[in-house]
This record gives sequence, structure tokens and C-alpha cells, in this order.
Amino acid sequence: MTFYSACSLAILASFLATLAVGSNAGGISIYWGQNGNEGTLSDTCSTGNYEYVNIAFLWTFGNGRTPRMDLAGHCDPYSNGCTKLSSDIKSCQAKGVKVMLSIGGGIGSYSIASKEDAQEVATYLWDNFLGGETTSIRPLGNTSLDGIDFDIESGGSQHWDDLARYLSAYSTKSKKVYLTAAPQCPYPDAWLGGALQTGLFDYVWVQFYNNPPCQYSANISNLEDGWKQWTSDIPVSKIFLGLPAASEAAGSGFIPVNDLTSKVLPAIKSSPKYGGVMLWSKYYDDQTGYSASIKKYV
Repeated sequence: MTFYSACSLAILASFLATLAVGSNAGGISIYWGQNGNEGTLSDTCSTGNYEYVNIAFLWTFGNGRTPRMDLAGHCDPYSNGCTKLSSDIKSCQAKGVKVMLSIGGGIGSYSIASKEDAQEVATYLWDNFLGGETTSIRPLGNTSLDGIDFDIESGGSQHWDDLARYLSAYSTKSKKVYLTAAPQCPYPDAWLGGALQTGLFDYVWVQFYNNPPCQYSANISNLEDGWKQWTSDIPVSKIFLGLPAASEAAGSGFIPVNDLTSKVLPAIKSSPKYGGVMLWSKYYDDQTGYSASIKKYV
């Protein structure tokens, strides 16, 4: 073998390795809406750090409840104060950022009582936040979000699969309704376990925090084992590692940037279902610069 051919092979090998890493590059998903000091939605998308933004939360719905949204200090949806977000949403989408409405949350009042109730909730979401029409003023203005995020942390385990089916049925060839979810890392998730088996969810950002049995610690094995179970058992195209963006953002589970980039990501990125990292939340990310620090490694 000549020196020239050996060099050529080395260059080719390096190039192929670069392609392999790049082919499994991920994105960052962020939650926005729960702190009025986290900047505007438009500014959030303009950072270039995020591929997905979840507007949080529609925290009351289902079983006869009047749907209620809470966007903390950003705007008051009950005085039509959040319709101004329409232009921000369009600005985000023009940048290629998918904008979802997150339903549920940790302190919400919600549940789905029946298949018929699931259909009613799906109709409400379609008419008020997605591609449908309503005779009343849409809470976020005259724009269509990209989909619905299920951050279900209470309200029982029944009929979330029905809600997913009804929402997915609104998808057309020209406009897909994306479905995402944020289950807890103990498998299967207590609330969304059944719904996630439908194969209807596009992205699942698993919360690997506030859950010591499967979150990161000095021994990475718990997180690795949890990751492998999620990526092997859920029929979804992409799964994300859900983390707090600061130690103050969660009770436990924060991973220092160096540990994430040198230990955790190399251990999980080999999965073909690896989608990237989800962060809670934009406010805490502003305090630490976490997303900017990890983006090139994600």
C-alpha cells in the first residue's frame, strides 16, 4: 500500500466518521410561558438555540371543565391579551421552529372522562389553536400552532390514547398535526404509558429529572438503562433526553454541562431514535446559558 492510498483512506474514514456523527445530530426543545422574565416568544426563537418551543400550559380541560390557559406574566388570555402572540408564533415558524401548545403540567386540573370527552377536547384544541375555526376569539390569535404536547402528570391514565387519535386524525398531506409528550422516566409512564403505544407521537421528551431511579448520578448506569428501555419499547421516531436547564429548575436530576457532553450524550447518541435534549425551561436557560453551551454537542 502506497503512502498516498493510505492517506486517502484515512481522509475517507475521517469523512465518513463525521457523516455518522452529523447524521445523528439532535435538536433542543424548550418550554416557554411560565415566567414573565424569560423574554418574548419571538426572542426565544431568535436565539437559534431551539428547534421546538412548547407554550406552557393549557392547564385546565376535560370532563366538563372550562379550558383555562396560564402564561404566567407574559399575558392574560382571559382579556384576549395573548392574541398578540400570533405574530411571534409566525416569526418562530418562519425560522423553522415548531411551536406546540403544551397541555397539562404539574399543577393542572385536567382529565379525560370518556372517548366522547376526548373528542370534545380534540375539537376544542383544533378550533382554538390548530387549523380549525371558531366563532370566538382564538386565545393565541389568528395563527395555527404545529401541534399539541402532552405534559400529563395527573388526571388518570384513561383516554389519552383517544385524544391522540382524534388529534392525529386532523392531519392532512398539506398540514400535519404534530404530537409530542413529556412522560416521566420510570417506565412505563403512569399516565401516558398506553397512549405512547399508539405510535401516533412524533417526539417524546422523557423527563430524566425529579426521578432518582432513572436520572443521572455519579453512576450513569441508571440513566443509560432507562434510556435503553424507552428507545427500545416506544414506537416513536425520536426520543429526547429531558433535563432541567439549571439546578434550581428541578428538585434533582441537573447534569453539569461537562458531564452531559463528555459522558451522557456519547452514551445515548448511538441510538437511531435519539432526537436531542429537552430543557425546562426558557427562564432557567437564560440564567445558565445551558442550551448555548451544549448545542454543538447535541
